Amino acid sequence: MEPLELLECSPPLTREPLSAEQGVAVARVFKALGDPVRLRIVSIVASHAGGEVCVCDLTGAFELSQPTISHHLKVLKEVGLLVSERRASWVYYRLVPETLAELSALINVPVTA
Repeated sequence: MEPLELLECSPPLTREPLSAEQGVAVARVFKALGDPVRLRIVSIVASHAGGEVCVCDLTGAFELSQPTISHHLKVLKEVGLLVSERRASWVYYRLVPETLAELSALINVPVTA
């Protein structure tokens, strides 16, 4: 299964209920974001100049080992929130804006007065 293949076709929650399969796919993404370290990683990448961060910049932002940071990055990539590109000996990470837009559309609930 592609990380977000079910999310792409999921209607906003207020239009119709998610199927069991859609619920599992969407929950994987929210579970990934539910970890404070992963949420901070997404925030750091999103707010970094140029929209990408070298893994060397991420390891310095946490009091965690490099393998632990790598694990969190792997989880975020698996659910489709980040993509990476190797340049020489460093790996750079970028957000996948479409994934965040899909999550936003999914939970977009109109405000009623």
